[in-house]
Amino acid sequence: MTILVTGGQQGIGLGITRALTDAGYEVVVAAEAPHDAVAPLPQGARYLRHDLADLDAIPALLDAAGPLTALVANAGVPARIRGDMLDLTPANFDHVMGVNLRGGFFLARAVARRMLAAPAPDYRSLIFVTSVSAALASIERAEYCLSKAAAAMMAQLFALRLAPHGIGVFDIRPGVIDTPMTAGVRETYDARIKAGLVPAARWGQPADIAAVVLPLVRGDFAFATGAVVPVDGGLSIPRL
Repeated sequence: MTILVTGGQQGIGLGITRALTDAGYEVVVAAEAPHDAVAPLPQGARYLRHDLADLDAIPALLDAAGPLTALVANAGVPARIRGDMLDLTPANFDHVMGVNLRGGFFLARAVARRMLAAPAPDYRSLIFVTSVSAALASIERAEYCLSKAAAAMMAQLFALRLAPHGIGVFDIRPGVIDTPMTAGVRETYDARIKAGLVPAARWGQPADIAAVVLPLVRGDFAFATGAVVPVDGGLSIPRL
């Protein structure tokens, strides 16, 4: 049983990769970084270099990965520059959308097509790691929020399309997670968490996300296809 994890070489993706390999899955990690720049992966994981923005490279990636039990669409890029959304440039907008939305959609589409073309007895799934930013607005990184809101709709669309075929689709929405992507704003979020931003009163860890992925790929929640799962310590709960 092979699972493809995009962006599985660091942060949330690496946490997911470790949990899946510990559970006995073969994991294919796809990321843009050169192989010699990737941290050692756990036993049971192999690495394929892939740029999500390069749609022409998708068939070769999936050929090398082999038949998949699941896709964990985790890779993403942050806003290049945090700042006034009124100053957002088309180039920076396109950069985020090209990876987080366009690349993610066409990879998931290709995986779905292959799953439908080769039915298997085992449960299969697509899992989109989006963000609380799919619903919570941050005007200093508008392009990121827009990409994640669209990715959340993408998960819903795939869930509807694939439900008749028994392929589950889920949207996992991390909150403030301790990863290299958030390292530059650590002091800011330390203060905000201390002030009550996260009801759980701590940073999330990649292992928190991985703990949710495991039962989803096993099929424990197969009839809940289309579900949105916030993994944010209560951050997204509306409060007065």
